[in-house]
Amino acid sequence: MPTAHREVERKYEPPTGAPLPSLQDLPGVAAVSDPVTHDLEAVYFDTDDLALASSGITVRRRTGGDDEGWHLKLPVGPDGRDELRLPLSRSVHTVPKPLRTTVRAYLLDRDTGPVATLRTDRAEYTLRDASGTTLATFCDDRVTGCRHRDEHVVEWREWEVELVDGDVGLLDAAEELLTEAGAEVAAGPSKLARALGGIPVSEADVLDPESPASAVVGLRLWQQVEELKRRDVEVRRDLPDGIHQMRVAMRRLRSALATFRPLVDRDVTDPIRDDLQWVGRVLGEARDSEVIHERLRHVLAEQPSGLVVGDVVRRLDAFMTQRHEAARDESVEALESERYLTLLQDLNRLVSEPPWTARAHEPASDVLPKRVRRDFKRLRKRVAAVDEATDPHERDLRLHEVRKAAKRARYAAETLTPVHGKPAERFVKKVKKVQSVLGEHQDSVVIQPLVLDLGAQAHQAGQSAFTYGRLHALEQTRAADSARRFEVAWRQASKKKHRAWL
Repeated sequence: MPTAHREVERKYEPPTGAPLPSLQDLPGVAAVSDPVTHDLEAVYFDTDDLALASSGITVRRRTGGDDEGWHLKLPVGPDGRDELRLPLSRSVHTVPKPLRTTVRAYLLDRDTGPVATLRTDRAEYTLRDASGTTLATFCDDRVTGCRHRDEHVVEWREWEVELVDGDVGLLDAAEELLTEAGAEVAAGPSKLARALGGIPVSEADVLDPESPASAVVGLRLWQQVEELKRRDVEVRRDLPDGIHQMRVAMRRLRSALATFRPLVDRDVTDPIRDDLQWVGRVLGEARDSEVIHERLRHVLAEQPSGLVVGDVVRRLDAFMTQRHEAARDESVEALESERYLTLLQDLNRLVSEPPWTARAHEPASDVLPKRVRRDFKRLRKRVAAVDEATDPHERDLRLHEVRKAAKRARYAAETLTPVHGKPAERFVKKVKKVQSVLGEHQDSVVIQPLVLDLGAQAHQAGQSAFTYGRLHALEQTRAADSARRFEVAWRQASKKKHRAWL
């Protein structure tokens, strides 16, 4: 399995022949080591259309230096990247399977090959504080890059500052020092981009109410497909919250294709919605187990010790861990399936060749607000249906339907925020509150039978079921409280002034 390393760094282009500034002048830096030199060679791999590089991802085989091996770099925030490393092997022309699998959402099983080779003469300096702790490293690189498709060669010099145990404030101070010395912030995101002469990156058009409806909805679809791919990587790496965020991206895609269905050919989009629902349902089992486990652990930690009777925590941990691992295995199996791979291919076609109908080319202001109004009307009907329910179980089911309708209205309005700005954002915030409160309610409804089952298991094992009964009562109280808070949230969200922009 690859090892992970978090990089937080910034790159600069110094003037030709510029001397190094005094790095010891940086705040907190008490000593700067003598330079250690390295001769590095890195061969970068990608698809013919640079599917990885265009999303800020790089795969390379590096020789030389302290970290030689196969490296997969994934963007994390403006200055950070996660680097997954594997040792060098006899393979020179094929990216190792663990790295290819991690980024399968981008590769789609397409072949990869060398796209550029970079040779770097590096002088590396270590920046330490008064206690000897390494705060950062500074690299003075002289790079020769060769683009494989036409053997074009480019040479440049680059300064790089990477944090070790320092903080972002040190990066800011280094940026000020280096720019005062004449350096400019590196124009490209990576050395690879410089060697390739730039990497194509999609840019959003400036939108307004007179923009075609297709431009507004198309932007939403493109954003969420990219988000789905990014979260796919996190799920494969088993990162916290990856499953949740991937499901959110899928729900937003499904919602957009449902809300704006008159704008697209449903023969194309309905099967995509079905497959998104399938994957979301599979991932939902793993996500639910995470939420339930975290919730019950938190509640138990708040209880006086005398009210936690028996091995409740051990039993809970064993039960939920087994449940989560089984659900995660099913999730990974789904992501490796041909059905999912086909879905990714369909999503790529959806954003590259959208199946627009004639209505999609009308002005956004003429087409889109009425679709949001329609979703809000649907939400309002479901809220009214809650008051008609007399059976508690039926009421819980109807509140869950309200929650799903609130999500759809929220996601519909989110699509229009690039056009309508603050008014749409305020509407989104109000409806999101309704959704969030009912999310707590649904979690509680799901947890109640589970703790009863755990209590029954404890009783059958000859142990006290007292604490499980207490957990059940606490969840009943939580459900009742969230139902009351829902009424307050709905009164706010349903005020006419929040829909004036529609």
